[in-house]
Amino acid sequence: MAQRRTRTGSFGDWITDRILRGVIGMALSLPYARRVRLMGAVTRRVIGPLAGYNRRALTHLGMIYPDMPPAQRRRIAEGVLDNTGRTLIENYSNRDLGARLAGRPVTGTGLSAVAQARADGRPVIFVTAHFGNYEAPRHVLTALGYSVGGIYRAMNNPFFNAHYVRTMTEVSGPVFAKGRRGTMGFARFLKGGGMATILFDIHDRGGELIDFLGKPAPTSLSAATLALKFDALLVPYFGIRQPDGLSFEIAIEAPIAHGDPLSMTQEMTRRLEARIAANPEQWFWVHRRWKPGSAGRQ
Repeated sequence: MAQRRTRTGSFGDWITDRILRGVIGMALSLPYARRVRLMGAVTRRVIGPLAGYNRRALTHLGMIYPDMPPAQRRRIAEGVLDNTGRTLIENYSNRDLGARLAGRPVTGTGLSAVAQARADGRPVIFVTAHFGNYEAPRHVLTALGYSVGGIYRAMNNPFFNAHYVRTMTEVSGPVFAKGRRGTMGFARFLKGGGMATILFDIHDRGGELIDFLGKPAPTSLSAATLALKFDALLVPYFGIRQPDGLSFEIAIEAPIAHGDPLSMTQEMTRRLEARIAANPEQWFWVHRRWKPGSAGRQ
């Protein structure tokens, strides 16, 4: 049955948003650790299965890891949903998350290059993915005195998007919606020596087919293209959830050498693949990352 649509979204979108607002509001009334654990459990056991996310994650895991035992794929899919719920409520708890991350050491070799870029007034583009908690590195860099903005693609549910976007703007520098106006603002921000984040692991209909986890995935080259255009440092970073489910390793990796946009994006992809290999349950396997019909192409 077709959903009745309003001017800004469907009736189903509105109902989903009302439910999420209620769950988020209830969780925010709890102490931080309890709310994070609760949202992980609710998303793993209720929201994810009802929304079909568990089934979709299992489908993608089966496509990429056909020889993996089914029980292991189920454990990973459950971990994906748990991490998703935890990340959601953490990003609605910016003050608490920031306090918890304060003073966290940074691993990787990229921080000194970022510091030098700031001293030189050189732009920095951080690239990351829907992995662990992608906002955790911004919190740590903000605590170190950096201002890190970003560009985002609006969610399909406009009701939920309207308030989720506020969680991004509360962390650090300005954020820009993907689109002509947002991209122009983002470009001006970089041209002025700004630092900003791009999540590059989403399906891009007009992107290049780049091998990702053994299957071709349409991938935007925009991060690399912008880095070349503005002579920006291109730095992968990741917030990796730790076994306690509440703390993070903040990894700021060595910058990606400038070359051509395709090879630079391929290197970004390899960096992400290494993180997924180490912690497969922390990547958002729910994404429709691979183009229908392209998975078998070489």
